[in-house]
Amino acid sequence: MTDSIESRLQEARRQLAQHGQQDLLRFAEQLSAAQLEELLADINRLDLPLIDELIEGFLKAQPSAQLPDKILPPPVYPIEPSAELAPKYQQALEEGQKLIAEGKVAAFAVAGGMGTRLNFDGPKGLLPATPVRKKVLFEVFADSIRAAQKRYGGVIAWYIMTSPANHETTKQAFEEKNYFGLEADNVVFFQQGMIPCFDQEGKILLAEPHRIALSPDGHGGSLRALHRSFALEDMARRRIEYISYFQVDNPLVKVIDPLFIGLHALDQAQMSSKAVMKEDPEEKVGVLVLGDGKVRVIEYSDLPRSLAQQRNDEGRLTYELGSVAIHIINRSFVEKINAHGFSLPWHRAQKRVPYVDTHGQVVDPQEPNAVKLETFVFDALPLADVSIILAIERAEEFAPIKNAAGADSPESSRRLQIERAARWLEKAGADVPRRPDRTIDAALEISPLFALDVEELAQKGPLLPPIEPGGSIYIE
Repeated sequence: MTDSIESRLQEARRQLAQHGQQDLLRFAEQLSAAQLEELLADINRLDLPLIDELIEGFLKAQPSAQLPDKILPPPVYPIEPSAELAPKYQQALEEGQKLIAEGKVAAFAVAGGMGTRLNFDGPKGLLPATPVRKKVLFEVFADSIRAAQKRYGGVIAWYIMTSPANHETTKQAFEEKNYFGLEADNVVFFQQGMIPCFDQEGKILLAEPHRIALSPDGHGGSLRALHRSFALEDMARRRIEYISYFQVDNPLVKVIDPLFIGLHALDQAQMSSKAVMKEDPEEKVGVLVLGDGKVRVIEYSDLPRSLAQQRNDEGRLTYELGSVAIHIINRSFVEKINAHGFSLPWHRAQKRVPYVDTHGQVVDPQEPNAVKLETFVFDALPLADVSIILAIERAEEFAPIKNAAGADSPESSRRLQIERAARWLEKAGADVPRRPDRTIDAALEISPLFALDVEELAQKGPLLPPIEPGGSIYIE
């Protein structure tokens, strides 16, 4: 062992001992020089004072959710505007189109996840997701960006937040696929932050004798990662003002929505949200509320049952607005909160995490053995002075892929994609074959490059091919 490594090892021992984490070095004498370098690098990246705070606040104690004193239904822009709102919607649409044309809007995909829960070996963004061409999720979004650039003019830069687990694989896939038709200079990758996994006593776990067990710090970490990476500076250089935020698992998302952008800009909001109507009180989705005068999201498990089941005079749920992790965020807002050293609340989850036991063997537990902490991006909403909500049709914009089977699975998402394509085609005058139970008897896929919306598809009605029962049609 060289003097340099020996001195750094002693310094690491000293610092870890001050914070009760000296066990991280219990196998140091058995490691090769390269392995020890790797472990010391992991240790050097630890924010030990923050970790002490997290252990006190979220492991030794298990805080319950702090609900606002006063909870009310929030104001919301409806899916279909009233006669009174129609002129504003038109103005917002034109404003959004103008901002896109001026290059002031960027797309931002949170894509740090792996496809493990979907039985897919690779980054979730590389999961084949569409019904006919089996396009990967990244290609779906790239096609939408290309189509928006073609329709509105201007350049739309795309920022993609990866994780250490999938960063290189993701970048390599984009290079091999020629950035899915986008200019390489307009696709920017950066990594999200990581945080250690803990045992039940607050000790940091080792994944291997020379590696700390780490997990992503949650999609809330995206706001800090934008700042810590060069992404915000790059946005400023490009004169980007608005960030269209979405998660990588929803192939129906409107990556660039001029109406949403325009409403947000006209109301001088800092961070805004899209929402779907909850299907029932027990649906496991965060609920958008007005809490102590601020728009915020309350997790479904934290919303009191009496409020979750409350209905208005029309028989609808009083708190019906489900959060779908689609936001418009001002670049200046992200800069401002980072300049003041903001911190989002941490959320605790019990998870199964492979770890190294006292004998240096890797154990793959069958039951939850560890605590993972993460932050949620929606917890930044109360930091905004102005925050609007736009209600959307679930069937038009939300078909998430989160589970291997059942609800929110690749199969259910493909079905929702086919159903949306069928509605669009029928509105455009096409005959869509249906079975006696009215389910669609064909696999249908419409490229965003052919039509970004049903109105554009209707204009191209004469170009639509016939659809045979049991057939498979890709329209581009």
